[in-house]
Amino acid sequence: MFDVIIKDGKIIDGSGNPWFNRDVGIKNGKIAKIGRLAHSEAEKIIDAKGYVVCPGFIDMHSHSDLSVFFNPKLESTIRQGITTLVVGNCGISLAPINPEMKDLLMKEISSFLPICEELEMDWIKFDEYLSRLEEIGVSANIATLVGHGTVRIAAMGLEDRDPARKEMEEMKSLVAEAMEAGAFGLSTGLIYPPGTYSKTDEIIELCKVVAKYGGIYASHIRSERAGLIEAVKEALTIGEKAKIPVEISHHKAAGRSNWGKTVETLKLMEEARAGGVDVTCDQYPYNAGMTSLATLLPPWIREGGIDKMLERLRNPEERERAREEMRQSSKEWENLVADCGWENIYVSAVSSDKNKPLEGKSLAEIAKIRGKDEFTVLCDLLIEEKGRVAIILFIMDKDDIRRVMRSRLQMVGTDCWASAPYGILRVGKPHPRFYGTYPRILGRYVREEGVLTLEEAVRKMTSLPAQRLGLMDRGLLRPGMWADIVIFDPDRVIDKATYQNPHQYPEGIEYVLVNGKIVVEKREHKGIPAGKILRCKN
Repeated sequence: MFDVIIKDGKIIDGSGNPWFNRDVGIKNGKIAKIGRLAHSEAEKIIDAKGYVVCPGFIDMHSHSDLSVFFNPKLESTIRQGITTLVVGNCGISLAPINPEMKDLLMKEISSFLPICEELEMDWIKFDEYLSRLEEIGVSANIATLVGHGTVRIAAMGLEDRDPARKEMEEMKSLVAEAMEAGAFGLSTGLIYPPGTYSKTDEIIELCKVVAKYGGIYASHIRSERAGLIEAVKEALTIGEKAKIPVEISHHKAAGRSNWGKTVETLKLMEEARAGGVDVTCDQYPYNAGMTSLATLLPPWIREGGIDKMLERLRNPEERERAREEMRQSSKEWENLVADCGWENIYVSAVSSDKNKPLEGKSLAEIAKIRGKDEFTVLCDLLIEEKGRVAIILFIMDKDDIRRVMRSRLQMVGTDCWASAPYGILRVGKPHPRFYGTYPRILGRYVREEGVLTLEEAVRKMTSLPAQRLGLMDRGLLRPGMWADIVIFDPDRVIDKATYQNPHQYPEGIEYVLVNGKIVVEKREHKGIPAGKILRCKN
């Protein structure tokens, strides 16, 4: 007697092999049998005729760290078929916390909080944070990375300098505690404070600690535009010297003058692998990125945190210095405006009712509305919104997107946090990847354009990220594996979210099972907290 039988589906098992017709029997949260089960009994039988049955999708790059506390149903992600989220990316995790630096950390992560909401972070150590996650009851599995930025803030605040020996030892100790608690690796965000203040040797030393525990190094590299090649080389150097697997986050070539550089970056990665460096990358399938408005400013103006940044923006001399630096393209810092252009940068979300009408408008449009230049608008908005402004930037080339997607080293990540078209998470006009990443690949890039085969796309969404994380009991449909399963219509699956109307669930994701429990049934979320907080056991 099975708990669930999935009958007559086209099984794509996650390995990249061609589909085949079989039934799947599930018992006690795991796959018990794959075969002909017509004469077997089950408490629940799902008719999957005409549908694809595959492993649950693993989001290699999620920022749902905060949103999961406000809506543990993880609506916008699980309805895409995502059954496991990897959080703590881009150098920011919610632990460890130094109580003396807690306010500084909270202000740095405030842009990820729902508008007008606060989170009581009642933990200090990484293990306490994971235990707190286990208490809330989530609909999908969560794996965690420890953020270099969070560790650096705990040890030395937001200062633009090298760590003292004692501070370096403190950072190593904090990373070790996180790895012992079950973190899957270390992440960096090297265009954001305080990551941008760190040097390569600092990252190598911390990664050596992670490597001892079998973890990975996931990096938002130091540049995705003019310094892209050098930034990829830095990540590879860290992997080589620390002897650690490298995951290059949301890999892209940003800005028209850099389009086409993915030919070289992918070649560098393949050559590094031939030389013994275990490197892969992840990607979202859109030509626009999303970040905070403050990221457009030079790093020095952000030193010390948001309050210090706002003080400098109110100072005419320092504001003028920033204006002049932003007029020039530079390899010294990630000057996104220089390669992107004000007309391609759109306000995604603000806090105040006063500025709500600006959501969905470019900075160039807002400048015309206000009768001011774009840089002044940028500064004024940051001051008015106390630093909390999200933006969307159209910076990528479609050929680069397809080239990276075809690479055997690429896997999929949303680079977003779980949202919902209701309640406090229905904020602004977020990037459509919040709702559509995985269905977009399956519908547009597989079915319509043929960039990938269906089997290869599923491999990049399932077994490849599972292998990268060391999750050897997920990511494939095999007897004995946890029953994280997606059932979708290959002829109808597609994203619906747009830049102007993003809060729309996709079509074609019919069922989602997490640890053997049906969380999404006939496209409807059942509200079952079936997920687990995964702890690395490498």
